[in-house]
Amino acid sequence: SRTVLAALRSDILEGKGFAQALSSAPGVFSPLYRSLVQAGEQSGHLDMVMSRLAEYLDKRQNTQQKVTLALAYPAVVTLVAILVVGGLMSYVVPQVVSVFAQTKQTLPFLTRALVACSDFLRQWGVVMLICIVAAAFLIVRALRAPALKRRFHARVLKLPVFGRLFRALNTARMASTLSILVGSGVPLLTALETARGLMTMLPMQDAVADAMAKVREGVSLSRALNATRQFPPVLIHLISSGEASGTLSHMLDRAAQQQEQEVERKLATFTTLMEPLLILVMGGMVLLIVLAIMMPIIDMNQMVH
Repeated sequence: SRTVLAALRSDILEGKGFAQALSSAPGVFSPLYRSLVQAGEQSGHLDMVMSRLAEYLDKRQNTQQKVTLALAYPAVVTLVAILVVGGLMSYVVPQVVSVFAQTKQTLPFLTRALVACSDFLRQWGVVMLICIVAAAFLIVRALRAPALKRRFHARVLKLPVFGRLFRALNTARMASTLSILVGSGVPLLTALETARGLMTMLPMQDAVADAMAKVREGVSLSRALNATRQFPPVLIHLISSGEASGTLSHMLDRAAQQQEQEVERKLATFTTLMEPLLILVMGGMVLLIVLAIMMPIIDMNQMVH
């Protein structure tokens, strides 16, 4: 960071503008950052633009943290459940079942199935783990291809919960980016290009590119976005109202706030559904293991009596 600041200071002392100095470090400062600074310098309101940029980056970071925390909880619980069940099946179950084998009694079906699963995991568990890691690596590499990645993103956007969540996230990011850029005096097409680069889902990026082509032909932004069928109706309605009243930046900001609230609702729904579901699945698996171990013990007690 010190090196970057020193380079910026050196460029400014040489007579370059702030935006031009930021362009020398594109890996550090995003296109949004550079576009806003350039617009602030041209309009003479750089202080106001930087203040809005700070608020935007703070909101974006808070939203990303909420999404990360919401997705991290089920991932951690699932990993712990897999480790616990794997440990029980690999080490605890064989030692307990070996006692029943010495009695030479006919074991119940559930116990025999548990023993078969335990033997399979002990023999092939490492191979399965290697195959899973290799498959995940190959999938990640395959998704680097734009065509496959585009089809994968299209499938994700059609999912009931995750699709709406990612659609709302990208819509909120686009609306908030357009709001701060248009409100700072950046041309609409330039603002759309910057917003497009900040979106993560390729079908929605393509939709913005199609909308840009229509806007160049003179079509209004609301009609251009509506034609893509990729954005929620509330966004289209608010943009249309903003274009009609001359308050596009304000309406885009309202749309961004509405989509951020939608993201929070989807995250709340997701966590509310996942918590009991994970508990039920983990509890059910442990219950099956306990039943498979207890049933031979109950049979032995009945034989004794």
